[in-house]
Amino acid sequence: MTVRILRAADLTPTPWKNGGGLTREIATGPEGAGVDAFDWRVSLADVTADGPFSAFPGVDRILTVVEGAGMDLVVGGEHHIVDEPLWPHGFPGDLPTEGFLLGGPVVNLNVMYRRARTRAETAVVCGTVRLLPPEGGAVLAVSLDDGAELESGSGGVRLDRYDAVLAAGESPGVLRTMGQAVLITFSGG
Repeated sequence: MTVRILRAADLTPTPWKNGGGLTREIATGPEGAGVDAFDWRVSLADVTADGPFSAFPGVDRILTVVEGAGMDLVVGGEHHIVDEPLWPHGFPGDLPTEGFLLGGPVVNLNVMYRRARTRAETAVVCGTVRLLPPEGGAVLAVSLDDGAELESGSGGVRLDRYDAVLAAGESPGVLRTMGQAVLITFSGG
């Protein structure tokens, strides 16, 4: 198994595609792909004000509120109240979307994937979880609390809040959380 530890402290804030806020990219597939060339992309978005989301033609999105009271997402004119913490909410990234904060700033874990090339499944997990990437795919686990630990053939590695593990290949690793983590599985479309 190929395993990469991605530290939250190393994530650089960058402007959103539409310039309306900041995001911290955790990982992309393929690695280093730009905003218009990724198959999948996972980031943390700091949302401090109401406003439009960037449009991503051919991309589906999964938004999980990891901090804050939530948002009213208006996707293609339809309201989606996303006020349940840690509840993944999927929507098409190519429809006009606006977000309205329900009670102050939020941090969203944002998963985007090109529907013609890949699939993504997102789950919030706790306890012990095997990281089992599908053939030709990858698994990304993002710790939501301090003290998670990755166990693999090379020993254990401690993860703090928003640190991530990107795994691909055949031999599973094991993630033990002290709280919760978001587990995202990517497979071919």
